Amino acid sequence: MNETIDQKILNDMKYRVWQANLALEKANLVVLTWGNVSEVNRELGIIVIKPSGVPYATMTAEQMVVTDLEGHLLEENALKPSSDLPTHVYLYKHFAGINAVVHTHSKYAVMWAQSGRDVPPYGTTHADTFYGAIPCTRQLTQEEVETAYERDTGKVIVERFENDNIDPLAIPGVLTIGHGPFTWGQTVNKAVENAVVLDEVAHMALFTEVLNVKHDLLPNYMLDKHYFRKHGANAYYGQG
Repeated sequence: MNETIDQKILNDMKYRVWQANLALEKANLVVLTWGNVSEVNRELGIIVIKPSGVPYATMTAEQMVVTDLEGHLLEENALKPSSDLPTHVYLYKHFAGINAVVHTHSKYAVMWAQSGRDVPPYGTTHADTFYGAIPCTRQLTQEEVETAYERDTGKVIVERFENDNIDPLAIPGVLTIGHGPFTWGQTVNKAVENAVVLDEVAHMALFTEVLNVKHDLLPNYMLDKHYFRKHGANAYYGQG
């Protein structure tokens, strides 16, 4: 471990990441050990992430795993990090404005991911957080899966955002086809909140299509109003 890293800062990161991981279970976004949260401190050059396969009921803050920005372990006798760490690393490298990443296998988001479809913006609940459709990635090739599956999962996420000129801060989440959702944010709490919202709007979108085969999209002026009243320069939602 780098001797210059302040232990209190590190301990605070571990605590936040631990609490954020527990919040996924409380929000019913994970079962068993199917999920992970990480936080990055770019100035210190460290990532803290959930350990692989550790049950939420017994997981402690001290067990959170510390790596450098390439995903190399920085503490002796550390547990193995989440197997999704290379995806988190790739996202941190390419989405400069994010400081936390969440991955789950939440039910309704996975339904859309397994269908290979973007989640359309049908209503204002969607527009409050996501400024447009939540994109779904392309399928990885066999070579990508066999060579560097988790890293290339990050690659296809970034590829979709870059190819379609999507702002990752305006659309803070994605579906990886056949797999599940990733969300992110400027804090771990916001990244978890985005994961909650993503699954909720995926649920709503599913039944919108069941109830109305026409399923018209939300008009752009309504999308603009609801997104920018919370996130724009003149935002007025909340007490901030």
